[in-house]
Amino acid sequence: MIPMIRWLLLLLSAGLCACGGSRYGSGIPACYDPLLDAVLSESPRADSLRQLLRETPREERQAMAWLIAWMPCGDRDTMRLDLLRENVSCACRARAQFPWSRRLPDSIFLNEVLPYAVIDEVRDSWRADFYERFAPCVAGCRTLREAAEAVNRAIVERVGVEYNTQREKTNQSPAESMRQGMASCTGLSVLLVDALRSVGIPARFVGTPAWHDDRGNHSWTEVWFDGGWHFTEYYFTDFDRAWFLADAGQATVGERSHAIYAVSFRPTGDWFPMVWSETSRSVHGVDVTSRYREFGAAHTGALLAGGTHVPVRFTMYRTASVEGTSAGRVAVNVDVFRGAEQVGGGRTAAPEQDMNDGFRILLEKHGSYTFRYENARGELSEVTVEVGDGPLSVAGCME
Repeated sequence: MIPMIRWLLLLLSAGLCACGGSRYGSGIPACYDPLLDAVLSESPRADSLRQLLRETPREERQAMAWLIAWMPCGDRDTMRLDLLRENVSCACRARAQFPWSRRLPDSIFLNEVLPYAVIDEVRDSWRADFYERFAPCVAGCRTLREAAEAVNRAIVERVGVEYNTQREKTNQSPAESMRQGMASCTGLSVLLVDALRSVGIPARFVGTPAWHDDRGNHSWTEVWFDGGWHFTEYYFTDFDRAWFLADAGQATVGERSHAIYAVSFRPTGDWFPMVWSETSRSVHGVDVTSRYREFGAAHTGALLAGGTHVPVRFTMYRTASVEGTSAGRVAVNVDVFRGAEQVGGGRTAAPEQDMNDGFRILLEKHGSYTFRYENARGELSEVTVEVGDGPLSVAGCME
C-alpha cells in the first residue's frame, strides 16, 4: 500500500487511540493497527517484524511500531533488524535521559529524533557511537538550544570530518565520512543531524537543488526548539544566520529546481529533490521556501534599517581593456569572505543582461572583504576591498 494511503489510514483511525491497545502488543496505540496490517501484508518478512515487535520492551514498542509503519519498503524488507532494534533502544534512552527530549511532543520525537536515516545514505550503526561522543557535551545544558549549540561546537573535533569536494560521494553516511575525514555539505549535514538526534535533539536535513542564479546546490540543518524550526549548519554555532541567507531569501516558490525543502521520514505527499539521485522519489519532503523568503526579506530590511551594512556590487570582465562595457562582462560564481568566514556568494551578470543586473550583496561597514572566483585558466583568483560608509562597486578580471 502506498505511503499516502497509510497516512490517511492513520488519520482516519486516530480516534481509536483512546480505546484499548493494539493487537500487536501492549504499549502500541490501537490506531497503529491498520498501518501495521497494511505494511505486514506486503512484506516478505512479516513474521520477523511481528517477532521484533513482540520482543521490543513495552516502553519502546510504540517507537518500533512507528518506524515499521513508515520505513521505506526497501529498508523494511532488507534492513538488519538488530540495527533497527539498536536505533530504537538508543533513541528511547536519550529521550528518557535528557529533559529537553522528555518534553518533546510525540510527533516531533518520532519524526525528527527517532529515524535511523536522514536521506538515502547507507544505513549505519551510528546512534550508540554518537551518543558516547556527544552526551558529555550536553551534560550541563538546560534547553534544546543550549544543547544544540554545544553539539555543533564539538562536532568537528569529535568526528574529524572537514568539507572537501574530493569526498567519495555526495550522500555519505556518518561512517563513510569519518573513514575519509571529508564530506560535501550533504554529508556534513547528515553528520550534524545524526549527532543532534543522538542526544534527543530534534533535527532535520534541508536543502535546495539550485540557488536562484543556478550556481549550485546546498544543504544545511534545521533544529526544532521554542516551538519552531531554526536553521544552522556544520561549523556554525548560532541559529538563523548563515552566509547563504540572502540566496535562500530569493528561492522560488513552486519551482522545484529552485525551491527549498526539508526532509521528513513520515510521508508528506511530496518528495525531497536529491541532486545526486534526480529521478528518486524515495525521500519525503516539505516545501519550506516561503518561510525562507520571508526570513530573508526581514533580515535584509533589518540590516538596511540599522545602518550597519551597505550594498556592494561585483562585476566580472573578460579583460581589463573591456572593463565598464556591457559586452565585456562574464558570468562566474563568486564567494565572499571576511577573514576565514564566508559571508555570502553569488553569480555575476552575463553580457546579455541589463547593466543594472548582477551580483549585489550587503556587507557590514568598515570591514575588509575578499571576493574569490575561478579565472579563465581555472585558477583561484581574488579581489580584496575595504568597505566604508557608502555603496561600493567592485570589478574583477578573468585574465
